[in-house]
Amino acid sequence: MKPPTIEFYPDIMEDGLKAAWDLVIANKPHYDPPFFMEPLNNINLQEIKKVCEPFLTKNLKNIIVLGTGGSIQTLLALQYLAVMPRHIIPLPSSRPSELKETLKTTSPKDSVVVPISRGGETLDINSTICLFKNYPMLALAARGTMFDLVMSFNATIMDVPDLSGRFAGACTNVGIVPAYLAGIKVKEFLDGTIAGYKIYNLEADISQNMALKFAAFLFYLSQKGFTNVFSMPYSRWLEGSVGLFVQELSESTGKDGKGLLGTSQPAPICQHSVLELILGGKYGHSFPLIWELHTDPDNLDLQSSLPSLSGRTALDVIQYQTDATFEAILSRGLPAAKISIESPTERNIGQLIAFIQSTIYYLCLMLDINWADNPMVIIGKQICNDAMTQNLTDSQRRANREKEAKEKIDSVFSL
Repeated sequence: MKPPTIEFYPDIMEDGLKAAWDLVIANKPHYDPPFFMEPLNNINLQEIKKVCEPFLTKNLKNIIVLGTGGSIQTLLALQYLAVMPRHIIPLPSSRPSELKETLKTTSPKDSVVVPISRGGETLDINSTICLFKNYPMLALAARGTMFDLVMSFNATIMDVPDLSGRFAGACTNVGIVPAYLAGIKVKEFLDGTIAGYKIYNLEADISQNMALKFAAFLFYLSQKGFTNVFSMPYSRWLEGSVGLFVQELSESTGKDGKGLLGTSQPAPICQHSVLELILGGKYGHSFPLIWELHTDPDNLDLQSSLPSLSGRTALDVIQYQTDATFEAILSRGLPAAKISIESPTERNIGQLIAFIQSTIYYLCLMLDINWADNPMVIIGKQICNDAMTQNLTDSQRRANREKEAKEKIDSVFSL
């Protein structure tokens, strides 16, 4: 097990790191302590094993997870570690194609459905759950409409603690239960997060704390006007972790007129679609962040007849592209960074998530922002719920948008 390595330019000078640390210490008392840095405090592995046991039949192939946002993002970082023939089918919304495909390719005989919601009022979950009422169901719920629904289905229910969802997936039933059902080594994953927090926590040496250093790097870039961190994951094994980073960065820091937007696109395809803007467009809007593996369990020899590719593997080509892209970005005078993990094991992904969550926590303290809440997200949810309750037509919904635009936007923009 190795912690992720982080290479970034420009480096943080000692005085800058000390000033960022002083902000962390000054603002820490303003907010709740980081519960996620004690991963075993909110989980009971023995209970998980006992409750899950009846679902682990020899026919089990599909773990269908109805969850969105923080309820599913940590699981997506682990999904490719599922042990065959089991695999995870994430259904984060009511998009018809995914629902239809899942219903077509699964059955109650070879599946277990895991709906997840902390508050129980998430429309994405409540709108789809009845499609699976005849499937074996292990619900992660505590209250609200979803809780009442799964009770009516006589589903097995495990608790969801009232903690910030995007940070809770790695240390509560939310992420650990479906991972365990999929055969993922959850104890090793938790061991990885624990090892990570030992080197990233508040007591660690600030000169050796890479999460603190990277948070300071992001903080100073935000002070210089950068507004977007564009992630480029060069492996599918890393895309779930990058999704967690994008959510935690955007949802945690984006308050009080402050913060950074997290965006991403799989690499190297983004070299052909987004990189031109980053290298040749307006300077200073986006900071590129590369994510890579040192070793890939899916690597294979390309068997190429081209001289430059003779004896090369697929991962060799990816790694050359990674470093060339990194150098090209730096050659344009842009700050950039690269995060690498040795291999996508449970322990290494655990350490990576510990790094991600520690970084976001420190960045929020530097910005003097509450790391745990997301007050603006409820606006769109409430509008949607009200519109569906009132059965508003398409034209009525458009009229509401036009009204809001006239009152809130037209006086600001003259196009």
